[in-house]
Amino acid sequence: MGMDGGGGKLPYSYAAHQDGGKLVKSFSRVEPRKFGLGLVAGFLLVTCAYFSTAKFDAIHIAMISPISSNAAGIGSLVGAAADTSNSNSKQQFDLGKRDPSMSEEGSKAEVLEKDDGKASPSGSGPDSGRNAPLEDTRRDETFVGDSGDASGVPASSAAANPAAAGGNGEAVPAKDDDAAPAAAGLLPPVSSEEAANGTQESGGLEDEELQVQDAVANPSKRSNDSAAAAAITTPSSSNGSSLAVVHSDPAILPAPAQQIPPATQDVKALADQHVPAIPEVKQADSETTPAREWKPLCDLTSNRRIDWCELDGDVRVLGANASVTLVAPPGADDRTFRAESWRIKPYPRKADPNAMHVVRVVTVQSVSGGGAPACTDRYDVPALVFSDRGYTGNYFHAFTDVILPLFLTARQYAGEVRLLVTDLQAWWVGKFSPVFKAISNYELVDLDKDPRVQCFRHVQVGLTSHDDFSIDPRRAPNGYSMVDFTAFMRATYGLPRGVAAADATKRPRLLLIARARTRRFVNTEEIVRGAERLGFEVVVSEGTHEVAPFAELANSCDAIMGVHGAGLTNMVFVPTGGVVIQVVPLGGLEFVAGYFRGPSRDMGLRYLEYRITPEESTLIDQYPRDHPIFTDPNGIKSKGWESLKDAYLDKQDVRLDMKRFRPTLKKAIAHLRKAKAKATNGGGN
Repeated sequence: MGMDGGGGKLPYSYAAHQDGGKLVKSFSRVEPRKFGLGLVAGFLLVTCAYFSTAKFDAIHIAMISPISSNAAGIGSLVGAAADTSNSNSKQQFDLGKRDPSMSEEGSKAEVLEKDDGKASPSGSGPDSGRNAPLEDTRRDETFVGDSGDASGVPASSAAANPAAAGGNGEAVPAKDDDAAPAAAGLLPPVSSEEAANGTQESGGLEDEELQVQDAVANPSKRSNDSAAAAAITTPSSSNGSSLAVVHSDPAILPAPAQQIPPATQDVKALADQHVPAIPEVKQADSETTPAREWKPLCDLTSNRRIDWCELDGDVRVLGANASVTLVAPPGADDRTFRAESWRIKPYPRKADPNAMHVVRVVTVQSVSGGGAPACTDRYDVPALVFSDRGYTGNYFHAFTDVILPLFLTARQYAGEVRLLVTDLQAWWVGKFSPVFKAISNYELVDLDKDPRVQCFRHVQVGLTSHDDFSIDPRRAPNGYSMVDFTAFMRATYGLPRGVAAADATKRPRLLLIARARTRRFVNTEEIVRGAERLGFEVVVSEGTHEVAPFAELANSCDAIMGVHGAGLTNMVFVPTGGVVIQVVPLGGLEFVAGYFRGPSRDMGLRYLEYRITPEESTLIDQYPRDHPIFTDPNGIKSKGWESLKDAYLDKQDVRLDMKRFRPTLKKAIAHLRKAKAKATNGGGN
């Protein structure tokens, strides 16, 4: 039997069958209109229930850039259903199943790369972004444009998603598990008005709760997101087009209201209304560059040889009154700035009044802006202030007091440093001009005669000095050593030989320094004959005022020999592996011999020391054998330097006992032959 359903249709019918009278359910035709309305109503009911119970960390909506002819808009669920019936496009929302990628660590980003103003993911024309089904964009997936370069995607995401990096003209979606769970959410640029409306319509209370939950679950994510947003605000793709993206706060849900696509005439205005970029520079300055606590400008205690000062900031040097002034920066307080004044003599003999009394005093001070002279010249390179007076007329002191400290202080700047010289002696500067040209790319400044106010960002007053004719690599910039210094001096004067005894076909050369006035060898010819018998080629020279000729001569020799004196300073030009023989005069002068003993070894040279007997000194011709000058040298020294100098340095010459001296020469030539054999067998030079 049957029942009319009121519409002339029989929705269900029951009949008895011969196989047991089973109930058979059969479908008949149902009216499409009523079925569609029921389906929509049920769909809305399920959707509302889902939104009332589901917990989202964030929902990120990717929009086609407004540069294209049409922009995609996603509205509420009701608007989506209505749009489905009007435009014949099927935008389906699968909200019945939670996406596993929506974790508490935050949703992954959706980014659309643009290529020449067109949306690339669908590749189906100008309207493809508007009419494409939402499931085609695969929520929580990252797309790369057909350029093959994920310009708008963070580097970590691109590296973790090799499929997205390749491009063959099509957009390749990344798998959900390929994207980093903490990747920052990105949105195309929107106008400030739309951003404000979206935030207001989403509900303030719910936003605050979600923000708190996100902050608890991801304490470090917000700071990382901010940095990522600042870095990728306006990246450029490989083809020259610009992809502008802004940071999307994962704690703010999009408003469920319908977003109407902008009209064509509003597209250009919409593209120009970008959310302002995060001021990353100001944040970096405040977070990573805190104000440095004040420290005294000058150091008078750590170095026994020199007082020195170091100034950083707005530093003004006025040569006319020998002042170096640090000006207080804006906003300085007692913790970061103090007014100071120091009187410095920038020469490394501070304990020697005889040397220091001719050195000009330089005033080093820090003042507020009102007390400083105005700049006339500004420089971007640092400056060094030093004196070339003191004992620099002595060849040894020229090196140990200025040349070596200058190398130690300024070499690190590779020429980009200005040298400001007080007490400048033109003849002395001319003598060592190749050194100054190798140290600095700029002309020396005679500070005492310079009326300008020169301004720098960094100034050091007084050169760094470790010890007499010595460098401590542990304290030197870049680990400089005496080997580096000798290599620098050889390069400065264009000397060819870096290693001694490299030529196996020649006899080793011995340079015998013949002093002209004091501490002379009185039997020079006998010394030459004895050295030649042992296998040396001997060259005798006193040296000249010019440095270059004697440097060339010293570099051509494998060994250098002389009585203690400034002439032995030329060992800086002797090739590495050579020999230094220092003859120490009578009078307990072993301590002054140390000026060459340690440095020669530090230069990579073999050091040999020969101490003469009273019979080898010409003092024996002046005083009886029982005179205090022989029996009590310490008593002579106790009377002071001048007494020692007068007795043992100024009035004494040397007559070598060649029989006694011969073993020293043998050690020297044995060392050089060994070095020569090693060079020959090794094929080195």
